[in-house]
Amino acid sequence: MLTLAGVTALSGCSDSSASGSGSKITIGFSAWPGWFPWQVAQEQGLFAKNGVNVDLKYFDNYTDSINALSSGAIDANSQTLNDTLSSVSGGAKLSIVLVNDNSTGNDKIIARDGITSIADLKGKKVAVEQGAVDHYLLLLALQSAKMTEKDIQLVNLPTDAAAAAFKSGQVDAVAAFAPFTSTALERAGSRAISSSAEFPGAIPDHLVTSQKLVKDHPKDVQALVNTWFETLTWIKNNKDAAVKIMAKRGGVSEADYKSYDAGTTIFTRQQNLDAFTPGVTPQHLDFQANKIIDFITSTGLAQQRPSLDGLFDDQFVKAAPQ
Repeated sequence: MLTLAGVTALSGCSDSSASGSGSKITIGFSAWPGWFPWQVAQEQGLFAKNGVNVDLKYFDNYTDSINALSSGAIDANSQTLNDTLSSVSGGAKLSIVLVNDNSTGNDKIIARDGITSIADLKGKKVAVEQGAVDHYLLLLALQSAKMTEKDIQLVNLPTDAAAAAFKSGQVDAVAAFAPFTSTALERAGSRAISSSAEFPGAIPDHLVTSQKLVKDHPKDVQALVNTWFETLTWIKNNKDAAVKIMAKRGGVSEADYKSYDAGTTIFTRQQNLDAFTPGVTPQHLDFQANKIIDFITSTGLAQQRPSLDGLFDDQFVKAAPQ
């Protein structure tokens, strides 16, 4: 369901095809608490410290970043598992090399006063970015209430616009991720009626690279993963300074940013290793991927089952310093 609209302007911004290590790697990221540590890495010079030349590209629109990676306009992107699987089903050759976090409440369905449950959304206008992560959350929530998308009036808007439309009273509910949830909750009487906390493991967030980058520049990919874990250590030791950087990037107050802590569970190296290990519970990426594939194909978010060949690449997490 994702389109390549708007990607043309980005083409050619990546030059990782240059021979040898040290070429510039373009990483995309967008507004999500689990990805703002990349801003800290850049401002603290941690990419350079780890020997990798990074062009960190911020996307105001999350879907544009997904499309940019799929089209080859950037080398790596911060994105969810279900959005990655949708891209792979469309033919993109991608590898997940790092789990940034799991959404444990920062994806929410927020409704106006008078609507207290998912069942109450029947016939109501619900804004969401169609085909992206919170569309998936909305479908999961509807399914849990024995409803489908046909039971609501879906209003397709980019996530920031969806939150703004809800705040101004144009729709009855919105499905959105932080920090846009803060905008939505500014509407008087509004409340979250469902969140990703109810669907453990359903929304893991990753550093996703082109398979070409892994093949041609494995040392640079290793440096990116090493930088991530070093950044988490820096944040732990400099929490106030880190929150200031990340809140500024998110366009929210430091107090609002701190409120996102419980809703985003940043993964340690060990949690990464556990997630990459095959298993039969939601914490395992292969299990979660097959559940998502069943869901996105049955609901039409993907037209065909994507192959998982080469998708989960844990070599870089395994080689990261402990």
